[in-house]
Amino acid sequence: MHRATAGAARRQLDFTRLFLAQGLAALLVALLGLWQTGIPGAASALMGGLVSLLPSLYFVRRGLRSRGGKRVRVNVLNLYQAAMGKFGLTVALFAIVFVTVPPSNPALFFVAYVAAQLMHWLTPWLARERSTPRT
Repeated sequence: MHRATAGAARRQLDFTRLFLAQGLAALLVALLGLWQTGIPGAASALMGGLVSLLPSLYFVRRGLRSRGGKRVRVNVLNLYQAAMGKFGLTVALFAIVFVTVPPSNPALFFVAYVAAQLMHWLTPWLARERSTPRT
């Protein structure tokens, strides 16, 4: 009985801190761009951050849609579909940005994109459950 209730009460991972870290990384690069090249550089960095952040949001929303031990095959299929969708969305966003609103500073665009992507390395630390201090 104890195992059944533990499985039913399995918590969903919270990726809010990951998304905040990605946004913060892009914002820091945007502030650097604002300081170095003005508003066009900051706009380029913010676009780079969004090109990184939006596919990540899609992946988490689509890939972790259904969880549970009984439907492993469905969960794996969801993760594969989410990964392909994230890749396609990333390519589409790059194309849209470079065709419709070319960044005035491509270096800041790519630095912000890479900085936001590097936040994925922190996912195990950012998505884990924080323990509460004992009183």
